[in-house]
Amino acid sequence: MSVPKFYEFMPSFIRCLGDGEVHTNKEIIEYCADKLHLSEEDKAETLSSGQSTLHNRVGWARTYLKKAGLIHSPKRGSFCLTEEGRKAFNQGAECVTLQYLEQFSSFLEFKGNSSSNPEQDGPLVTDQNSPQERIESALNELNEELAGDLMTEIMKMTPYEFERLVVKLLIKMGYGKPEENKDAVTAKSGDEGIDGIVSSDKFGFDSIYIQAKQWKNDSTVGRPEIQKFLGALAGQGATKGIFITTAKFSKEAEAFAAKQLHSKIVLVDGERLTKLMIEFDLGVSTVHAYLVKRIDSDFFSDDV
Repeated sequence: MSVPKFYEFMPSFIRCLGDGEVHTNKEIIEYCADKLHLSEEDKAETLSSGQSTLHNRVGWARTYLKKAGLIHSPKRGSFCLTEEGRKAFNQGAECVTLQYLEQFSSFLEFKGNSSSNPEQDGPLVTDQNSPQERIESALNELNEELAGDLMTEIMKMTPYEFERLVVKLLIKMGYGKPEENKDAVTAKSGDEGIDGIVSSDKFGFDSIYIQAKQWKNDSTVGRPEIQKFLGALAGQGATKGIFITTAKFSKEAEAFAAKQLHSKIVLVDGERLTKLMIEFDLGVSTVHAYLVKRIDSDFFSDDV
């Protein structure tokens, strides 16, 4: 199974505190993970930001319950039920849903709404993801649109310009210095099956050979093309190669590249190419940056 949505942790959160004791955040997370039968793989899952999905979602369940007044924190990092929380527990923790929380004015204020709003129609809470996940989802949507725009511009390039773009990306990723790679693109496109060469490290101890194919997005690079590239590498006495294309790779091509023992060939398709360009700021610019901050538990664990 996968990690449940943040609101699905609320009943287990209430049940954990139902014994009337004060429990730490760590104890609550462990309790929820156990009751919802999460595997070690589930527990290791992370959001795109790198934060633990489990910790993030239990954290937002905690925030919602606290804003509704069902729990409170008598001391740092520890929680217990309030009188309203005890009522919810006695009714059956399963009753604690997003809609259940709407009866509390403090929760409505937290959500920026009022129970007296005459235009309010239907449930107040409609999005089932946590606020941070909604931000990440919106960012992914924006990046998908950006990736499409990037590919449109890439397909307008000449083959030689595309090869230079690929080399610039690899330099951005840390493969050597620009001055060391000024002649990285071969003089003639497809010269002996090699379109470019970059140093694999900043000291130039080893080289990576490049094959760049600017093919239509819906086309497929098959195994024969990868075999030709492997032959070109052998002709250069090389053992490292990157095959970058605007198209896709067939499963046979991917399997062939993966099983090579004496040569390492990395395949980069059009989708991954645009993602790397976005990640390493090549051909894109930052319009606005939003900072997402969270509580510094270490700060509050020490004497302030």
